[in-house]
Amino acid sequence: MFDLIIATIAILAATSLADFDEKQTSLRGLSRFLAQQNLKANVTCDNFPRICRLTNSPGPDCCKKRCVNVKTDRMNCGMCGYKCKYGEICCKGQCVNASFDKRNCGGCNKRCKKGEFCVYGMCNYA
Repeated sequence: MFDLIIATIAILAATSLADFDEKQTSLRGLSRFLAQQNLKANVTCDNFPRICRLTNSPGPDCCKKRCVNVKTDRMNCGMCGYKCKYGEICCKGQCVNASFDKRNCGGCNKRCKKGEFCVYGMCNYA
């Protein structure tokens, strides 16, 4: 009987010790996770320009600590800080008016056929 009580106490002590170790491990993992998030928040493309070439990056170019694509971004068209005028879009790094441009009618690379003209973003609008 005495051996059964000692065995039960030993099992309970081991179980509570295992629970304590799991809680400690998860806290350590949480602190590592928070440290990684803090590191990511402090990394900017000014210091590390290669982060703009990562898979989920908005673009391969770095402008004012932000990753952008200068071929399509209206606020940085062709180069950092060059803004397209109102009503213009950025196509291949050039600001164009998609409402009247025959080569970019209604959007980038939407060409009107030979002899057609672009009005209000539509070819041969009549």
